[in-house]
Amino acid sequence: MNMQTPITHTAAEEALIAALGKVDSVAKEAAARALAGIEKSGLPTRRVEAWHYTDLRNLLRDYPKPPRAIQSEFSSESLVDLPPLVEGYTLGFSNTFHVIGHLAGMPEGLSGTVGEEALTTTHGVPVEADTIGLINAGLAETGVVLAVQAGVKLAEPVILAHTCADETASNLRHSVRFGEGAQATFIERHHSSITGNFQSVVCNLVLEKGAKAVWVIDQELGVETTRLGQLNVELAEDTDLTILILNAGGRLVRQEVHVAVNGENANLAIKGVNLVGNDSHVDVTTTLTHNVPNTVATELFRNVVPGSGKGVFQGQIRVAQPAQKTDAQMACNTLLLSDEADFSAKPELEIFADDVVCAHGATVADIEDEQLFYLRARGIPERDARALLVKAFVEEVFEDFEDTELAGALVDRIESWLDING
Repeated sequence: MNMQTPITHTAAEEALIAALGKVDSVAKEAAARALAGIEKSGLPTRRVEAWHYTDLRNLLRDYPKPPRAIQSEFSSESLVDLPPLVEGYTLGFSNTFHVIGHLAGMPEGLSGTVGEEALTTTHGVPVEADTIGLINAGLAETGVVLAVQAGVKLAEPVILAHTCADETASNLRHSVRFGEGAQATFIERHHSSITGNFQSVVCNLVLEKGAKAVWVIDQELGVETTRLGQLNVELAEDTDLTILILNAGGRLVRQEVHVAVNGENANLAIKGVNLVGNDSHVDVTTTLTHNVPNTVATELFRNVVPGSGKGVFQGQIRVAQPAQKTDAQMACNTLLLSDEADFSAKPELEIFADDVVCAHGATVADIEDEQLFYLRARGIPERDARALLVKAFVEEVFEDFEDTELAGALVDRIESWLDING
């Protein structure tokens, strides 16, 4: 008779088990599922294929105490260290608490709630080894449920601003539905001067027929922060979605993007820049599932790794048998700026249709000597020449971005990071 040997839990697992065991809210059932999984198997290690390059069990050092329960201790002043990216309607969260942005002041055509309603939102996107989803479903205490009404075009972005007021845990869950023919830009803004924190954020998006959306994730958290993020998307017919990701902070970061393309003539673009500083581990994992014919998807990631940073990109494109005429392209390009830098790329195609155009590519290199020589021969110092080449490498991601103001703001954030770390 085979008896599974009980595992010895790490300090982080013990802390997570304790936190999940104390949940007494509408998320209690989800917490019980997450608790059972961690108690039985622990957090995923390299043996779990989806986590092969991010050994969460060994990389997650601790799970901090939960946020203070007295909401009045927080105010909009907690967001003073969050520099504006662009102007827009802002809903702000400090740690777990909603501290800024009144629902009564929402732009016309946008409706929603803040509170426990967000904890019960789910999605119809298949996710393997869904550790982030389970942990977040069990521990999230609040979030937003928003809807852009059918036919509405929001003039300004909607900004979900998250910051850390102290070194505690922050778990949020959001849900956004774009009605038929709606158009809007949303920005997840994660920024903090607090050195260490734990953050999990799950966002579930649904785009109905003909909707057009831009979703930006701008992550600039403290150098010791752990961030587990997940974006789950369902696309109906004739939809158009651009996802833009900027990772420029954190010690341990895993950002997942899972998209189910369920409607014909849907168009999807996922673009990202990962700036992986010293001792950081940044993992972006994406899965695109094409379930119907005549859809287009492109992925482009540019990664810069100086010092001893470690980066990961896992990108999977799945094309179901009915999804003929799928056009899906993926590219991941990386600059390693030191001998200690490391980057692992795992592009993957899983195709069951026979009339498709699908391709992937990945490159890892240093700055080319010929390009550097060209600039130095024209009197540009080596450090400045290297900086120019790195900036040109990452800024190519924004070439076709329609919102030039937002693109410019993100490029400015990238240049600030490169000036310090490049």
